[in-house]
Amino acid sequence: MGDIRQSLLPRDVLSAAKELLYHLDIYICNLVQSGRQPPQVDSKTLELVEEFILHAPKDRNTPARRMSALQELQLLEIMCSCFQEQSRDAVRQLMFAALFNLQGNQADESRMALLGKLVSMAIAVSRVPILECAATWLQRTHRVYCVRLAQVLVDDYCSMVPGSVPTLQNIHSASPRFCCQFITAVTTLYDFTSEELTPPLELLQMIVSWIQDDPRLVLITFLNSPISGSQPITSLDVTPLGGLVRWCIKAPLVYRRDKKQALTNGSSENEPEVGPLFSALHLSVLQVLMLLPTILNEKGLFGRLALLQMESLAALTSDLSRLLDQADKHTHTSSADTLALSQLALDRLAQALQVAMASGALLCSREDLRAICSRLPHNNLLQLVLSGPVMYYNNIHTPPLAYSPHAAHSPIAPHPTLPALPTHRAHTPHAPLAPHPSSHPQYPAQPFMTGMPFPFRPSH
Repeated sequence: MGDIRQSLLPRDVLSAAKELLYHLDIYICNLVQSGRQPPQVDSKTLELVEEFILHAPKDRNTPARRMSALQELQLLEIMCSCFQEQSRDAVRQLMFAALFNLQGNQADESRMALLGKLVSMAIAVSRVPILECAATWLQRTHRVYCVRLAQVLVDDYCSMVPGSVPTLQNIHSASPRFCCQFITAVTTLYDFTSEELTPPLELLQMIVSWIQDDPRLVLITFLNSPISGSQPITSLDVTPLGGLVRWCIKAPLVYRRDKKQALTNGSSENEPEVGPLFSALHLSVLQVLMLLPTILNEKGLFGRLALLQMESLAALTSDLSRLLDQADKHTHTSSADTLALSQLALDRLAQALQVAMASGALLCSREDLRAICSRLPHNNLLQLVLSGPVMYYNNIHTPPLAYSPHAAHSPIAPHPTLPALPTHRAHTPHAPLAPHPSSHPQYPAQPFMTGMPFPFRPSH
């Protein structure tokens, strides 16, 4: 395609971009049809994309071309139509990659800016092909850039335009695959390390409703992607489970009266439902984990594939220890409230560890758990989990697998409908394991879950 550059130079910026998109579509169609494996866009074509669509100057002597806001909006509409009208997914995916795969050069900033605007528009006008391509991009791209895209979307739909949250919420039905990747990205972005990195209420409500309506949603990427040898440490996690567990455990200690959203007594003047939302999210995450044994066994991966990584849990327990120390020193809450919130966080950690190990999502020994939890204060439920014997797996002699979302992508299988889950009842097996009596009524009691299949053998 390098020979069309001279024909594009005299055109205005919008006309040149539109013409290049037309030729790019034809070029990629021919590339896919040729049967070359894997199909790869040549460097000359990528240079044309950078010059005439991203407007990065070809050399220092060439002035940068600029679009007006109206022309940029028109370009986004043209791109939406281009992807919508192209019926072949392989062509769409390769075109999206040619436009937005990061190249490690100065044009990447322009790529990210245009990508954020395009995906935001695709959500607004429900352009599913673009959302599907963006889901693949989120699987293959460094997490630093993934969270940047997530931040743009949260700002657009949860901050800048009042009343636009329902539009973002519709991505659950429009593209479950993109929705799953979006949840993974926002749980990576909002890590509770500061008030700015605490999820907005509207976002929290939306994610809780998504997972309550369809627990399998958070497993879409895992269920529909091939397994290969390794997962790059720079990519997003395979599922958002790790991020959601982190949210639920940290929330009671992060939301206190010195924050805009307080959870000291389970509510705040402006946002009374935040506490129960995290309780509902915690239960939903446990229910998702309870789905995993059947899924992992069907794939022959039970005891071989960890969806929760020990490194992430070690970081979580370290953060939790720091938050607990801060809570002890906090002067704006009573000692009873502080103890209740601390015990709630530790209860949730214990339950998450128990269910994750029982479901095969977490592969570790009790010595590993004791090591990462050694700095945490005493908690009855956590102590019970830490004192359990070593786990036993059916595939104990099979080497564990790592997971990579970067392998070749096959067509996405239809999203399965989840059968209704039975109502879960939690029972307290022994009086000493009951939640501390100072627990606030806004937080439902969350005792040890004895009804959970738990492949531990009693110690002697």
